[in-house]
Amino acid sequence: MRPDDRAVAAATAAGLSPRRVSRPHVGSVGGTVTRCWVTVLAPACEYARPRNGAWPCHPALGFYARHVRRPAALTVVVASALLLAGCGGSDQPGPASAPATLTPQTRVEMVLIPAGEFVMGDDRADADEKPARKVRLSAFYMDAGEVTQQSFQALMGRNPSKFPGPERPVERVSWLGTVQYCNMRSLREGLKPCYDPKTLQCDFGADGYRLPTEAEWEYACRAGTATRYSFGRDAAQLGQFAWFKGNADKATHPVRRKRPNPWGLYDMHGNLAEWCGDFYAETYNGLGAADPRGPATGTERVLRGGSWASSPEACRSSARAAEAPGFADVCFGYEMYGFRCVRTGPGK
Repeated sequence: MRPDDRAVAAATAAGLSPRRVSRPHVGSVGGTVTRCWVTVLAPACEYARPRNGAWPCHPALGFYARHVRRPAALTVVVASALLLAGCGGSDQPGPASAPATLTPQTRVEMVLIPAGEFVMGDDRADADEKPARKVRLSAFYMDAGEVTQQSFQALMGRNPSKFPGPERPVERVSWLGTVQYCNMRSLREGLKPCYDPKTLQCDFGADGYRLPTEAEWEYACRAGTATRYSFGRDAAQLGQFAWFKGNADKATHPVRRKRPNPWGLYDMHGNLAEWCGDFYAETYNGLGAADPRGPATGTERVLRGGSWASSPEACRSSARAAEAPGFADVCFGYEMYGFRCVRTGPGK
């Protein structure tokens, strides 16, 4: 029995209610980085917490969790495996490292995407995915799921979505609307907003929230893989990871109901196509090799990941789309567009 399976069995026997299991965690012990599989016990929230709300060192679980307060009102969830987590490399699935997570004051869980390099694009695919080239990226935090209607309404005071539901992703939001949300979320947490409200230029040195660059989005979606999808090459498996044309019944669905990618990110394929910060270009010619940010000017912004209305082909890790930044204000078609936020990673 895997360590996380034993933890689930022990949690159930102890009267707790595990909701998500096998959460990857990266920690440092004595200066040495260790990777563990940590079972998260969270029936109704984003924190590692049992039903009664305590933060246990439970003898039946061999696992404890606690809040650690950090600057800028940031709450980091630290989970330490004592008996059951099985620290080491043998239980780590897939080719990618397992990032740590944090939950900021606005209670939107984020995943630490480690610095690294990957091949962006696909020379065997559409023309705008070429030429494929190696790109290096700095570490950053990314929302584990698409921004929900509940989160958007709490900050912006409105919910423009066609498909109502607090846990469904917010849609009918233009690129301009996502920028406003990012700045508002930054201000709510006492961070420096990334976007100039007049010019819409992004300050990548700010510590607030912004949209991912296109390179960051694809890097996070691939999560260390080099296949058509983050789960492999077989499109027949897409329904396990995504809401798309073949299973969505012409609507969005609550976030984080499908399986995550190897780095713990949900709905990177399907549900809603996600706005990126970059202007769209028809090829990758001229793309920088280190933390590229796309063209300096343009008329359309990039969308990634495919939506509930997309074919499996349009949900591939490297598939691209684009739309005018204000398109969502014209009242048709934009119920396929959503977004998630990123923040600068540690050490920058």
